[in-house]
Amino acid sequence: MTTEARQPNEARPTIKCLVWDLDNTLWRGTLVEDGEVVLHEGLREVITELDSRGILQAVASRNDHDHAWARLEKLGVAEYFVLPHINWGAKSASVRAIAEELNFALSTIAFIDDQPAERAEVEFHLPEVRCYPAEEALGLPGRPEFTPAVVTGDARRRRQMYQAGVRREAERTEHTGTDEEFLRSLGLELRIERAGDEAISRVEELTLRTSQMNATGVHYSDQALRALMADEEHEVLVASLVDRFGPHGAIGVILLERRPDSWHIKLLATSCRVVSFGVGAALLRWLSDEAARAGVLLTAGFRRTERNRMMEVAYRFAGFREHTDDAVAAEQDGVQTLALEPARQDAPAHLDVRAPRLFGDSPELLPWAHAR
Repeated sequence: MTTEARQPNEARPTIKCLVWDLDNTLWRGTLVEDGEVVLHEGLREVITELDSRGILQAVASRNDHDHAWARLEKLGVAEYFVLPHINWGAKSASVRAIAEELNFALSTIAFIDDQPAERAEVEFHLPEVRCYPAEEALGLPGRPEFTPAVVTGDARRRRQMYQAGVRREAERTEHTGTDEEFLRSLGLELRIERAGDEAISRVEELTLRTSQMNATGVHYSDQALRALMADEEHEVLVASLVDRFGPHGAIGVILLERRPDSWHIKLLATSCRVVSFGVGAALLRWLSDEAARAGVLLTAGFRRTERNRMMEVAYRFAGFREHTDDAVAAEQDGVQTLALEPARQDAPAHLDVRAPRLFGDSPELLPWAHAR
């Protein structure tokens, strides 16, 4: 009996990572006995389809690592597996380690293996993990738990972004210079764009999932975001980051309201993954520069939570202070108004920033110079 049969899918989240066994599951036969094993028919298509949906795939197999990995490379599928745990230990230990390394809840992990005893061992130690027999592999893409409601551009690149992150962190560990020198070496490019239809789902996700770097903690639904996009008095901006290792994806969102004499930041949220790259500070500096060009006051909503202390520090460091205009500064739902007299700013030296001109509504992305 699979875990899926014991607990209805309706109560459980979409799978974020599928962990494969190898022998008699991913390929026909046993590597140490048969040597020239081949993929089961149709499984290459399953692997690529799940990958296109943003579902990461890993390996938990009892085998010699070098031998098994070389075989995966020869079969042309090694690139699809982000965390190969190929050893002689318990499968449950490997599955747990994969979940911890990805920082995924166990309820979002699936495991597939031809051996009932191996599935039972994983189910016993990790009851939240959903287990499937090997003969169900071809049908996995048709199951609802492997079918995300929305597949964003970032989701389609999730594996590449994860692999780029691993390479990036490995180089950071080996770097012997200063942090500033390392950041300059990355060739970071920050793009700030008006949100389009494809980006909205990722923007909604950022407002929902980002807590440490969310200025108000407010979640905006897809419907609310689309309404703001259609409102001439609002800007819905999405920030993405790329470097020489690859894309970081959409990592920030700004909801900006144009008032008669001021621009009001209703929400600023960035992914915690890019805190060390100074993205939050760069976005605030860019907004200050744009507001100074337009000759308007820049205000921002901020609601203190248990987790967003870093965002408060970012606002204060940028020069925001409590607004003195009582008509504007009155708190609503615990959200206070901060204000900044904007001044022209230079782009950070370690970031190549390309963004629209909010003053004048230029649709094209223009470089923000490091020096005026």
